[in-house]
Amino acid sequence: MTKQEAVGETVDERVDVLVVGAGISGIGAGYHLQKYCPDRSYAIVEARQDLGGTWDLFRYPGVRSDSDMHTLGYGFRPWTDPKAIADGPRILAYLRETAHEHGIDRRIRFGRKVIRADWSTPKAQWTVQLQHVDDASVSTIRCGFLFMCSGYYDYAAGHQPDFPGLDRFGGRLVHPQQWPEDLDYAGKKVVVIGSGATAVTLVPALAEKAAHVTMLQRSPTWMASRPSVDPVDMKLRRRLPLKLALRLTRWKNVLMGMLVFNRCKKTPDRVRALLLGGVRQALGPDTQVDIGTHFTPRYNPWEQRLCLVPDGDLFRALRDGRASVVTDRIDGFTETGLRLASGATLDADIVVSATGLKLAMLGNVELHVDGVRVDPARTVNYKGLMYSGVPNLANTFGYTNASWTLKADLTARYVCRLLNYMRKIGAPQCRAPEAAPGMALKPWVDFSSGYFQRAAHLMPKQGTEAPWKLNQNYVSDLLAMRFGAVDDGVIQFSRPA
Repeated sequence: MTKQEAVGETVDERVDVLVVGAGISGIGAGYHLQKYCPDRSYAIVEARQDLGGTWDLFRYPGVRSDSDMHTLGYGFRPWTDPKAIADGPRILAYLRETAHEHGIDRRIRFGRKVIRADWSTPKAQWTVQLQHVDDASVSTIRCGFLFMCSGYYDYAAGHQPDFPGLDRFGGRLVHPQQWPEDLDYAGKKVVVIGSGATAVTLVPALAEKAAHVTMLQRSPTWMASRPSVDPVDMKLRRRLPLKLALRLTRWKNVLMGMLVFNRCKKTPDRVRALLLGGVRQALGPDTQVDIGTHFTPRYNPWEQRLCLVPDGDLFRALRDGRASVVTDRIDGFTETGLRLASGATLDADIVVSATGLKLAMLGNVELHVDGVRVDPARTVNYKGLMYSGVPNLANTFGYTNASWTLKADLTARYVCRLLNYMRKIGAPQCRAPEAAPGMALKPWVDFSSGYFQRAAHLMPKQGTEAPWKLNQNYVSDLLAMRFGAVDDGVIQFSRPA
């Protein structure tokens, strides 16, 4: 940080590549730029005061990965901890170690929130406005390429429904995204509203201290138990060199995830039966839980994200009576808890609204191209990382059916290939053109989860054929993005007039 930055004055600076966000994607982008574009300058700007993104933001009890760390970890720095389903602090430590080991942490400017970016075709550069979160001053940085690695949800707040009668409630309502440090739930009656990954994580963690925890869901979610320590990985480690064992485990998990996803699409009834059989086994033969009501969703597996239950901890809490599940709709809050549509009531000292995320397309940054504001919803995805009509910009967006980092690594490597190709041919500008006229357009993400549906009108579209179609297949993306031609006859390269 320069002396001028320290006192909050405007500082004009130029880098070849500006990376926005210092979470999993941004740290991975920094590594790839250093390795594959060592002659390019870059900086990372991060709105928070620490790196880690999701894993620095979420502090609720039990926070953990919902993917195995062999694929959520970086391909260039394998996850070596035996626990493949890891808690938030371990993941954050891994990210800090990775950033420090490669000197990436020295490139991060913390407390810098991107609020606007303007592209100039004559100058072939972005002018990016940064708001300093400590004093609200604004500085400017210019770059030749803007690499958005800010994730896909709004860090300021999660989705909070407007609950009727909330002002009458005498207890405390909290959202997991803003978990209070002073919240004491020991010996308390807790209701967790939700049935997604956050709720499934919170319920068994809270049940360790709370008097009782109730998971209140409007509709069930598909769930599957999995050991937090991968037995195949442990066996491979005993018999092979560690590096080879970890690589094989990573590919085993990639291929297994693809197999499960394809089975869900092709034989959904069979997968439904397998998942329900797993729930029955996890709850035990003497369970009083109504599996048909509480664990049988109306949709097919992987139409929404499949929830992972490591070591069956949620089912164990239900078996032990420390937790229970209720499937109903909320009619409103009362002084002592919740009144349900069925007429039943739930007493609660604390209500946790694990009701999902609010999506933020491109980090809510206001984009302008040659003075015209960009509406992301009017653009079309190109190769899963660029958008029609927006020059010299890439956005990292991970898989919905696999680990985020698999796609983040591919995206960063492709951006490096793109930058090197542009330098080779002497073209400082690249742009995905408008999609072919007459091609049918579809929602960017074919997912029925509430947080995607609520933001569908804000998101880019995708086409029905390459390169406009958004793949959800790691192997096909690997072949296309690592080995396919950069100049594919669609993307346009140019020089300023």
